Amino acid sequence: MSNIKVLPLLEPEASVAEAACCPPLTERPLTAEEAERTAAMFKALGDPVRLRLFSLVASHEGGEACVCDISDVGVSQPTVSHHLKKLKDAGLLTSERRGTWVYYRVEPAVMAAMGQMLATWG
Repeated sequence: MSNIKVLPLLEPEASVAEAACCPPLTERPLTAEEAERTAAMFKALGDPVRLRLFSLVASHEGGEACVCDISDVGVSQPTVSHHLKKLKDAGLLTSERRGTWVYYRVEPAVMAAMGQMLATWG
């Protein structure tokens, strides 16, 4: 007699990132809600320190970075935490605490949606 249990497959939930962005700009006009969410993402990336932190996380080996590996961006640790929180609040990063460290990763769907949105431009 086997103890193997077959579990049903679930449809993946739409990620926060997919809901947080928008269609390509050339596809149709953005709704007010889409424009609001997208503007928040671009506003978060409009700060040079935040853009650098986002880049450090996105380009880090394995697609995630410990806060201990990305803190050297020319500002104090509390300021780094503030900027990471802004990126997280905008839906650009997710985080996970492991022991005393927090690991950040870029939402892949965010990168794809933002890239798709801008790729059709011009």
